[in-house]
Amino acid sequence: MQSYQLEIKQIVDYPRCRIYRQFIQNLMAGRSIRTSGGSGLFYYTVLCNYANFRTSYLRIDGIGYTVYPGEWICTVKELSAWFRTRFQCQAVSILDELQKRHLISYLFLDRGKVVKYKIRDWKKHNTVLDYNCPCQKDTGFFFMPTVVATELVSAGRCSEMDILLDLWMSAVYNDSQVQGSEIGPVVYFRNGTGSPLAAYSEMAVRWGISKATTGRVLKKLADMDYISLMSFPGRTGSVIYLHSYLSTMFQVSDVLVDKEEVAMVLKINLALPDETDSQADSVVTEHEICVSEELSSVSKSNMETVITKMAQVLDTQGISCFRCPKSIYKLYPLSDACREEYIFHIPKGAVRFGMTVSCGEDKPVYTFELTLSPTEKNREGGARA
Repeated sequence: MQSYQLEIKQIVDYPRCRIYRQFIQNLMAGRSIRTSGGSGLFYYTVLCNYANFRTSYLRIDGIGYTVYPGEWICTVKELSAWFRTRFQCQAVSILDELQKRHLISYLFLDRGKVVKYKIRDWKKHNTVLDYNCPCQKDTGFFFMPTVVATELVSAGRCSEMDILLDLWMSAVYNDSQVQGSEIGPVVYFRNGTGSPLAAYSEMAVRWGISKATTGRVLKKLADMDYISLMSFPGRTGSVIYLHSYLSTMFQVSDVLVDKEEVAMVLKINLALPDETDSQADSVVTEHEICVSEELSSVSKSNMETVITKMAQVLDTQGISCFRCPKSIYKLYPLSDACREEYIFHIPKGAVRFGMTVSCGEDKPVYTFELTLSPTEKNREGGARA
């Protein structure tokens, strides 16, 4: 009787995102990111940031108020400062818009000087505590439903702050269903493809702005060290990784993401030089590269380019052999004996190589397996692989 090993894996699409209060407080304190003319995502997030998890009591101008879970009380002046509006009536109009969308409800107290608002469906997405206790507003976190964030983003023209929050709430880390998420927190707009690649035109439609404005905002966020923006040639698209995401969400050290590594993980085409160009513009490298004569499918000059690209990726991961002139790279063909049993996932027409990195002649240090998959252009006679 044959024996089997059963592996069960749960496929999860998280319906909500954890948002830390301190992160929102830092965004509110900074003045370099614009909030005006937004879709409402930032304003709604600010209101959620102050909402109670438990019943507490608050005194304003000598008057005591009871604040229940999902509620908060503040003056109209404070509300205008949170929303960064010039006039208080503008802050009230924002509340009106959120109330029309059935996201909040609010009322005026103390002859219009104080606002008491309530986040609808707060108990559905956030745990409500029964006991009474003061609720701190600069620690802890709350949950934001992703469907609410998506609805707000698509409701109108997004501000720079709305775009940053949308990127943050769309981040995915270490999810086998999303390519590139294992190397860092990547922005994935949940389009069902599993690929984080997105074109500027797609992001422009999502945020209700032009392609030029999309590029300007993303470049600004990258210059401010909020994101890493990696654009690839042609119609491949762009990939966005978040900075300080891991330290904020999980209190662990953030990771550096390299563009070459992302290209390899996402299987983005690697341009190889033509034979004539490589012979005319040959470059003398510091390393010795040995290519087996049996690897006739890809020329030695092109394999040198592939190895150089891979060595640069390994260098960013802490493998510094690429910097050492004693390193020797040896490429050899892999046996086809196990092809059907173990590498059935290799695309048709792909070429597999084994690569050994040695320190000197007789000291192997690392061993890798490379797979080059030809593109449609390459099958037609082009020079890509």
